[in-house]
Amino acid sequence: MKILDEDLVMMMTDFYKTMSDPTRLKIIYTLIHGELCVQDIAKEVKMSQTAVSYQLRVLKGARLVKFRRDGKMIYYSVDDDHVNKIIQTTIEHLGHEE
Repeated sequence: MKILDEDLVMMMTDFYKTMSDPTRLKIIYTLIHGELCVQDIAKEVKMSQTAVSYQLRVLKGARLVKFRRDGKMIYYSVDDDHVNKIIQTTIEHLGHEE
């Protein structure tokens, strides 16, 4: 039987800790459907812009979201299609459909 490398186990644990926060999951799910600025994300998830900005910093650090600047505006999106697949696979695993 093969055992996972300890460093990989720690990285996976950190990843799942980041994903386990309900607010972060709402933000990620919102961004799966398209690129948005902080104001629009806050409106969608019914939170303050300050709270959303904090969570976006955490998600950026975990490479779950990325951003692009357009003048003074910053737009956020999921980092890559893997994030979408993880969320969609989890929803399917739990027996729910969108």
